[in-house]
Amino acid sequence: MAPHNPALSESNDIDYDVVVVGAGMGGIYATHTYTEDGLSVLGLEGAAGVGGVWYHNRYPGARVDVESFYYSYFFDKDLYKEWKWTERYPAQPEILAYLDHVAERFHVKEKFQFNTWMSGAQWDPAGNRYTVTTDKGDTYTCRYLVMTSGQLSKPRKPSFEGLDDFQGEWVQTSQWPDRHIELEGKRIAIIGTGSSGVQAIPILAEAASHLTVFHRTANYSIPANNSPLDQAKYDDFAGRLDEVWEEVVHHPGAAPIPMPSRAAADYTPEEQQARLEECWSYGGHSMNLVFTDQGTNKDVNDIVSEFVRNKIRTIVDDPDVAETLVPTEYPIGSRRLCVVTGFYKTFIRDNVTLVDVKSDPIIKITPTGIQTQNGHIEVDLIVFALGFNAFTGALDEANITNEEGKHPSDLWKRGPRTYLGLMTTGFPNLFIITGPGSPSVLANMIVCNVQHVDFVGDIISHMHEHHYNRVEPTLDAQDSWTEHVAEVASKLLRLNVENYMVHVNKDDNSRVFQPYAGGFPAYVQRCEEVIANDFEGFDFK
Repeated sequence: MAPHNPALSESNDIDYDVVVVGAGMGGIYATHTYTEDGLSVLGLEGAAGVGGVWYHNRYPGARVDVESFYYSYFFDKDLYKEWKWTERYPAQPEILAYLDHVAERFHVKEKFQFNTWMSGAQWDPAGNRYTVTTDKGDTYTCRYLVMTSGQLSKPRKPSFEGLDDFQGEWVQTSQWPDRHIELEGKRIAIIGTGSSGVQAIPILAEAASHLTVFHRTANYSIPANNSPLDQAKYDDFAGRLDEVWEEVVHHPGAAPIPMPSRAAADYTPEEQQARLEECWSYGGHSMNLVFTDQGTNKDVNDIVSEFVRNKIRTIVDDPDVAETLVPTEYPIGSRRLCVVTGFYKTFIRDNVTLVDVKSDPIIKITPTGIQTQNGHIEVDLIVFALGFNAFTGALDEANITNEEGKHPSDLWKRGPRTYLGLMTTGFPNLFIITGPGSPSVLANMIVCNVQHVDFVGDIISHMHEHHYNRVEPTLDAQDSWTEHVAEVASKLLRLNVENYMVHVNKDDNSRVFQPYAGGFPAYVQRCEEVIANDFEGFDFK
């Protein structure tokens, strides 16, 4: 990316050059970067501290599924060198401590209003600025509104009949309270076995007198094979950080785990099995990267899927429980792959019961437990692991309106339409960091955030240099990019599977894949071309 222009802030009568919404990894970096550029910056954060999803997702067992070597900021060599991760896949407390350390080190916290939710932002075309309001009743104006609120940050609320009458305690993994939740000796129920649920279940089982797991759809859950951090490798990276950064941005997922080099047909059956075992031993997302064609060829995908199914059958000794946990409804990699530690072994424990809600659905929550079709289960604590309203949830909650009174998602009824996942036509000076149409949730999010924030900084520098007051994508550029996003996703098995990355139009069942599936390097290259071509596709005034 082009270097930023220092001392950008001009003498004017607005309150702030930039309002940054969200103090997660993107918000921390954005606030630091734009302050360094000489802009006046205000940050708004609903939580009591920094961390974003890592502040709220403090449930037992919460852990990142990207190796810590790459789940780090690379912009400051001393920062990378001085921080000492302890694990290959760090747990939530360590990640939160890291983000807090970065925010302290670069004086980011003093820029934020914490315990403050943005309640609205209205574009003023006469002044070329947003009027931002908060739940505290405060009002600010800004030239640029930068949403770093994330794509997986608005939880789905439990909507079970009778929940208000429950006399025990209930919590959500995505909004785990910042206080002690007593688990020891409790009768616990957890509803949901997605990415959060499968991490929490082994820890809950160790503490509970009995754990009941309510499960609808089996997921492919792959061992993380976590370990203490390889400190020699980390020190090596710290000594050649620029080189490692180049490796990161040239990896499709922005986290250089080994990529497949051959299609399945290029191996003998014996070699295929050896390759599968190699990826299983590596752990994590490697099972999405066994063969080059597993994401587009169903027969090849079946080879990988069946390998994982058989692994589950060897771990869980009860055949009925094992078959309930074996995923058969969709190909591996067509939903988010779960990265786990000890998940399947949990179901060997005597104090764990698995309830398949397809055959035994939940009828309602009662004052003392959960009523299913086949009986009543007494519980003291209910844990909901229900996922998020992805991509538009946090954006809708922010209540951003343009001069016509429309919200961004009002124009996305048939799926998101953006330019580079960064801006949407009709909303000047609004930047959606890691939005739909960018690599977003398909890549290492900390790297995606940094790249997007830098790109926005380049746009702001360009505007200052040319005395522009507003920018938005041209409709042609937005349409062209949206078509390109659809094209690169068109052959994916994932496009035809129900998952949070796919927007489905109910009238004709047409499907829109929301993130950019062309890989992080191709995306970065396109952004660099846009800059080199005088910010092609953006309309400046």
